[in-house]
Amino acid sequence: MGDYRRPVLEVLLRRLREPRRFLQVLAGPRQVGKTTLALQALEELDRPSHYASADDPVGRDVAWLEGQWELGRLAARGRGGAVLVLDEVQKVPGWSEVVKRLWDEDTRRRTGLRVLLLGSAPLLVQRGLSESLAGRFELVRVSHWSFSEMREAFGWDVERFLFFGGYPGAAPLVRDEARWASYVRDSLIETTISRDVLLLSRVEKPVLLRQVFRLACEYSGRVLSYTKMLGQLQDAGNTTTLAHYLELLGGAGIAVGLEKHSGSAVRRRGSSPKLLALNTALISATSGLRFREARADPEFWGRLVETAVGAHLVNAGLEVRWWRERNREVDYVVRSGRTLVAIEVTSGRRKDALPGMAAFSEAFRPTRRLLVGGQGVPVEAFLARPAEAWIQ
Repeated sequence: MGDYRRPVLEVLLRRLREPRRFLQVLAGPRQVGKTTLALQALEELDRPSHYASADDPVGRDVAWLEGQWELGRLAARGRGGAVLVLDEVQKVPGWSEVVKRLWDEDTRRRTGLRVLLLGSAPLLVQRGLSESLAGRFELVRVSHWSFSEMREAFGWDVERFLFFGGYPGAAPLVRDEARWASYVRDSLIETTISRDVLLLSRVEKPVLLRQVFRLACEYSGRVLSYTKMLGQLQDAGNTTTLAHYLELLGGAGIAVGLEKHSGSAVRRRGSSPKLLALNTALISATSGLRFREARADPEFWGRLVETAVGAHLVNAGLEVRWWRERNREVDYVVRSGRTLVAIEVTSGRRKDALPGMAAFSEAFRPTRRLLVGGQGVPVEAFLARPAEAWIQ
């Protein structure tokens, strides 16, 4: 699996071979190959190492973390030092303070121990890093697998990718669609929500959070006001709670609520979110539809297309928003430095607003305007190239 993420692996290897300067942190959603990448890096480094995982929440505490670190120190007594890999480190309560103390001790002693931390809840990992480890780490983000990676690894065409998404671990199951959907729901969705969100964050209404996730899948690619969202949910809540739950789901790498593009930060934060699942497999697995049924449904298939385009941009770490003025809308607005790109997706789905590229261009003068699908860039071509290439 690591061969298909060679650029990330090369970054890891280069940094771990350098003189000891920073903690290395590999963060991303579940089932995107973080552990595989770490273990492959250890094989290619050919130096002493120690790997430990805190994924089992039972018995993983400060004492456990200190014990694993000590084993890494023992391995580093040789001339070339060693590498310590701590997987799912965010599961240990107070992990960042402990890591800071141990890292600073080794820095003073000039211990030759290089440390690689892995985490499947990016938001929680980043909180711990910013709170305690500022100036001591370098972050490497690992996103969902792209179309080009799934095509290279499994020979998928774009239609198969649009429906089955970018989970390499689930790919061998697609011949049995019921089994594939069950795996995605049970091993990916439920595990992410229960172990990466509910177990590690304060969530007063777990049922509501699960409903928000289902809503994000059902309405992915659509703008939905918080008021309308509340009307769709069975559990009572408020807009602040819904916004917070969308933030948690985004932090786990499965769904986000995109802000409206505006010159005012206050208006952006107060805008209705555009719901977006970050992997189309999440939509298909929760829909109950099989591939042939989905392909024959223009409305559903259009949502998969729009979601895939948006997820391709968000998973690349780009700043992505949407825009609407009166009855004119632009699907995605991407900002990178001074570059502003407006993207309209032609998917065949009936929309509740008209294309607004001309109106947006008059108001904001984007650097680039891009039409994906229809008479524009083919969806396959758009997804096959790195998202950054369309923004530069």
